[in-house]
Formats: sequence, C-alpha cells, structure tokens
Amino acid sequence: MPDLLEIRWHGRGGQGAKTASILLAKIASVTGKYVQAFPEYGPERMGAPVLAYNRLDNHPVRHHCQIEAPDVVIVLDSTLVGTVDVTANIKDKGVIIINYDQQPGKLKEDLGLDKNLSLYTLDANNISEEEIGKIFPNTPMLGAFNSVTDLIDKKQFMEGLKKELNKKFSKRPEIIEGNINSVLRAYQEVKGA
Repeated sequence: MPDLLEIRWHGRGGQGAKTASILLAKIASVTGKYVQAFPEYGPERMGAPVLAYNRLDNHPVRHHCQIEAPDVVIVLDSTLVGTVDVTANIKDKGVIIINYDQQPGKLKEDLGLDKNLSLYTLDANNISEEEIGKIFPNTPMLGAFNSVTDLIDKKQFMEGLKKELNKKFSKRPEIIEGNINSVLRAYQEVKGA
C-alpha cells in the first residue's frame, strides 16, 4: 500500500459508512498514522446512497478535498453496484471490497473489472445479523478492509476497535462482543478474486 492511502466508502443511509470511516481513523491514529475521515453530505435519508472517505498517511495530510481517485473502495450494500459507479476513478492496482454473499470471481467478471484491480467479497449482512443480532455491515467490512490491506497490525487493530466500542457501548457488552466477533469472522471469511 502507498504511504497515502485514500479510501471511498459507499453505503446507504443508516448502514454506518460515516461511522466506519470515523472508527477506522480513530484506530489508525493510535498507531501513529495521520488521518482524515469525512462524509459527503447531500440529501441523506435512510436508505439513500451515501459516501464517506478516509485518508491515512505516515505524514501530515494536507489535502482537504473530496477523494477523486481512491486506492480502496468499500461497498456496504451490493445493491449499489450497477446503480452507482462504485469503481469510478479507482487507481490502477486498486482494491474493491463489497458486502456480497457470493464468490468474487463472477462479480469481477460481471463488472468488467481490469485485471489489475483486486476484488474481495464478504457476506457482512449475514455475519452482523448472526453476531450482533441486526444487519450492520460496517463493522465486519472494517475487519475485511484490514484483513485485505494489512494496514494495521491485527492485534493493534482489535485493541483499538475494542477501546472505541467500549466508549460507545460500555453499558452494552453484548454489542461490543458481537462487533468484535463480527470483525474476527470477517478476517476469516473475506474472499478475493
């Protein structure tokens, strides 16, 4: 991965794209990375397509604009594929991670992706429903992202995640445990093509 890693999140309102981008930035900042996390606001409403972004770097981040050419694209809802151009301007040798319940090979073919792009899939809906009790694909997709990129040491990533979840859900340990389990499963279940 390059020094400056730019990430674009695609999701629908209520799926946690903004929350995931912020959580990733908080975890990465503890490891010494310089970070940015920001959403792109429009007429957001539950179920409407939304965007969020991250910049992670080993040096201070001086860009303060929308990410035009991401290194990594994370798609929280596979129904956006074909509706929104999730591959728009992705860099050569980029990585796409999609919440999708099938093997990535056929999807890569259907999307007509360049052979230089890597496509990964994870059934984050199923994982979150089984581990958290509701469909919140953002946390398992964070696990898939870190598994694929190996950007943050797994132990540091899990410690940072637990710390951030404890801040928000200290009185709901079952939510913390469910999210931790969903990320651990994502590490094991993400598939690449």
